[in-house]
Amino acid sequence: MTRADANTTGARASGVGISGLNPPPAGITASTSRRMRSIRLVLVAIGVLLLAWGAFVMFDSVRLTRIPGVALWVGAAIVLHDAILAPIVFALGFALRRVGRRATGTVIAIVQSGIVVGSIVSLVAVPTIVAKNFAPANPTVLPLDYALNLGIFWLVLALVTVGLSVGAFLRWRQPVPALPDDSGR
Repeated sequence: MTRADANTTGARASGVGISGLNPPPAGITASTSRRMRSIRLVLVAIGVLLLAWGAFVMFDSVRLTRIPGVALWVGAAIVLHDAILAPIVFALGFALRRVGRRATGTVIAIVQSGIVVGSIVSLVAVPTIVAKNFAPANPTVLPLDYALNLGIFWLVLALVTVGLSVGAFLRWRQPVPALPDDSGR
């Protein structure tokens, strides 16, 4: 018997599936999987229709010479998300869970939400910061100091995130009041 066979046999004998999850109760598997399959099919169909609509609108309203720039921007957004933003959010959540196991799920969600919101605002603001450096012919096109505004936004976002996290942590640490005994004694 190989090691893989022994692991599979042990998993089956313990009632735990190979993936590490308990099998679903009998009778639920068929109806749930059929319903889930149809929901996924509908969502995929909606996604494909939205992609087709977006492609139609882009090719209808954007000059063909500008499409490589749009493709570059979309590609950069994907790389920014997958190579930078997602690993940072994952690492921060992992680090928060490892901090003495004192961080609640609410605190982790607040911090991760703050990072995501800040990253999305930065993704919108950075092109205006770059465009401002090209000095447009009309100074009223980009009249603000977008780099300063982005910095102020991140500072306020950090303060709000820390405040909400501390409030959630303190609320979690409060003892739950005991319910009165209504046994009639």
